[in-house]
Amino acid sequence: MTATDVYFIDDELDLRLANEQTLELAGFSVALFEKAEDALPLLDAQVNGVVVSDIRLPGMNGLELLRALQQVDAGLPVILITGHGDISMAVDAMQKGAYDFIEKPFSPERLVDTVRRGLDKRRLTLENRDLKIELNDQATLGPRLIGKTALMKSLRRSINQLADTAADILLIGETGTGKELVARSLHEQSSRRERNFVAINCGAIPENLIESELFGHEKGAFTGAETRRVGKFEYADRGTVFLDEIESMPLPAQVRLLRVLQERRLERLGSNEGIDLDIRIIAASKVDLKAAAARGEFREDLFYRLNVVTLELPPLRERREDIPLLFQHFLLVAAARYGKEAPAMPADFSRNLMSCNWPGNVRELRNAAERFVLLRDAPSLQLDEQSGGSPYVPMTLPEHVEAFERALVEQALSESGGVIKQTMERLGLPRKTLYDKMQKYGLDKRRYK
Repeated sequence: MTATDVYFIDDELDLRLANEQTLELAGFSVALFEKAEDALPLLDAQVNGVVVSDIRLPGMNGLELLRALQQVDAGLPVILITGHGDISMAVDAMQKGAYDFIEKPFSPERLVDTVRRGLDKRRLTLENRDLKIELNDQATLGPRLIGKTALMKSLRRSINQLADTAADILLIGETGTGKELVARSLHEQSSRRERNFVAINCGAIPENLIESELFGHEKGAFTGAETRRVGKFEYADRGTVFLDEIESMPLPAQVRLLRVLQERRLERLGSNEGIDLDIRIIAASKVDLKAAAARGEFREDLFYRLNVVTLELPPLRERREDIPLLFQHFLLVAAARYGKEAPAMPADFSRNLMSCNWPGNVRELRNAAERFVLLRDAPSLQLDEQSGGSPYVPMTLPEHVEAFERALVEQALSESGGVIKQTMERLGLPRKTLYDKMQKYGLDKRRYK
């Protein structure tokens, strides 16, 4: 069944038929109604269309219809048709939420233009609403690891499996892919979550201070050591240490780190007493550590000690369908932070976002979203050079929704072991609707038993 673009309400048959022809010639699908009461039951928050209604109608008039629809969905565009004597009422109605009004007599071009603008606004409203729903429905990692692509689902599964183990983990990913967020997610889902998470950027600490920063020192251990200092590792006891840019760690500090990893014990600089540690190490690098070890730039034995479990973080260009969802999330976060209203994304904006190269990955996308909130300055978009400058063709919104719906049904079937009654309860669906969706997506309950 074709979705309706325009719900046209007028008690004059000739006017209804004439405007139906005008709108259909412009490419819109139209449903005609003589009374507002007939149209109202068909108008809900999922309607992807606009309402065009005369103000003067028998029974419920156009203004009463507007008030009723404001209760159903304040974002549904309502365009009012007005006679000369109704203009003041129409202006008042716009102040109360009407999208626009058209004064009789009006040209076909005026009607088509207003309807087209109303439909563009409606589609943006529904797209942003769907993106917000997806954000709220993310998996247990909450808003940190956002994405519905297979790569992100696989990463979340790995984190769920590894979070509450004692294994040290190596994260590999380009700049801005979210390595620290993954490390925090691992920590927060582990039994160590109540203890300290200590993040250290190995490239930001001067070489002559890094051992003191990491392992601590005793008073008088070196010139300027006027008091005892507890190092980062000791401070993180029973918690997690995150070593970012570990490829930047000086070789002498790598020797001491290897010993700490092997023995879970350290000595402060200037001390002969060992301190037992209960820590988990999560290291991160933006370069190939094995290749760095082969070049003599990283200790090979430390690489193999860290390389027990490795998680690779995908760059944005490998999970483009997640970009609009991430951008919308960053819009909402920035709007809340700066006390501003989150702007709606313009038409085709999502497609353009996905068509572009983001060398700074998630960090660059977040900064672009913040500028968009603060300055209403849309990011300067450059086509991905790896695609030869050709626009990337993303999934459509209906395709996103179908993929998301299928995933939810599959998850409910899996959690209920294929038991239809339990699946119905989890999804809040009648039996027939559930069977229809299972048939649509080719799902067999026997696969989940």
